[in-house]
Amino acid sequence: MAYLSTLTRLTAPALAALGLAFSLAALPGCGSRSATDSEAATLAADSVQQPAPLDSAAMQRLAMRRDSLKADSIVKVSGQLPGAILPGKRIVAFYGNIRSKGMGILGREPKEQMFRKLKKVLGEWQAADPSRPVQGAIHNVTITAQGTPGKDGKWRLMNSKATIEEVISWGKEHNVIVFLDVQPGHSTLQAELPKLEQYLKDPMVHLGIDPEFSLATMPGVRPNQKIGTLDAKDINFTINFLARIVSENKLPPKVLTVHRFTRKMVSNYKNIKLDPRVQVVMHMDGHGEPTLKKDSYKAYVANEPVQYTGFKIFYEYDARPKPHHIMTPSEVIALTPSPLYIQYQ
Repeated sequence: MAYLSTLTRLTAPALAALGLAFSLAALPGCGSRSATDSEAATLAADSVQQPAPLDSAAMQRLAMRRDSLKADSIVKVSGQLPGAILPGKRIVAFYGNIRSKGMGILGREPKEQMFRKLKKVLGEWQAADPSRPVQGAIHNVTITAQGTPGKDGKWRLMNSKATIEEVISWGKEHNVIVFLDVQPGHSTLQAELPKLEQYLKDPMVHLGIDPEFSLATMPGVRPNQKIGTLDAKDINFTINFLARIVSENKLPPKVLTVHRFTRKMVSNYKNIKLDPRVQVVMHMDGHGEPTLKKDSYKAYVANEPVQYTGFKIFYEYDARPKPHHIMTPSEVIALTPSPLYIQYQ
């Protein structure tokens, strides 16, 4: 009865849009008094002049449920939704911020020089594994944890609209996908992610979230003083947020990267609930010599699996001190499971 009550609060066009239209005339009326012709006319006029209020929230819930069931049925047949990047391709990304030389390769070198280097790296990965096409990407830290609290005390700052649009234009110009990364500081994903929704409606824009700089549960702690954390409920919120955008805008699945290099960075990983509209990458984000990186990958990513795995390479830190070296594509591909998202910082 609760379900029927919800449906009867929706207008006919809304019901039709959901594929749920049926004849309300077939339902029995409430009460037994017969109406006269004039009363019937008055009632008919009132029904035209005063349509039932649209319960938009209920309509959206029904639409999402319908889309989710459709997505599940497609996945059962083919294993993935149309347009999914993973596991058919391996993503190789350059990370940083286009306005900062200190955050990674993405902003450290002049634009065209950086893209020439990315093209060379993509070729190296393709040569190391000819069986799997390589998808180039740029991964821009778009909401960045700060060393000062700011006016609202949240210790984070968002790129300007012009900067975000420039990042996306770089991606389109060079035929690579774009990740917008979020370091929430003392804010939350629930508060920060809606700021990026307009950009995530673009099919080539994806998302990264960074537990290291998520400090809402650590009052008084500045970014970089302690390693932050995200719980499964935060990651589930993000998955549902992206899934809604995919459904509402008829997009291919989004890729979500979750940075990780300690156990406490992600709590209750077994409670993460997957959705075919979102492809989740647990991304080993630590630097150091190869043995340490391999051990971290096994302990915090491979041993606590979610869906897909990622691996980060640091140009400035991984080769220190000598004789340590930056791991090659072949070395990374040989890991178990073989990472399908690779990031260079």
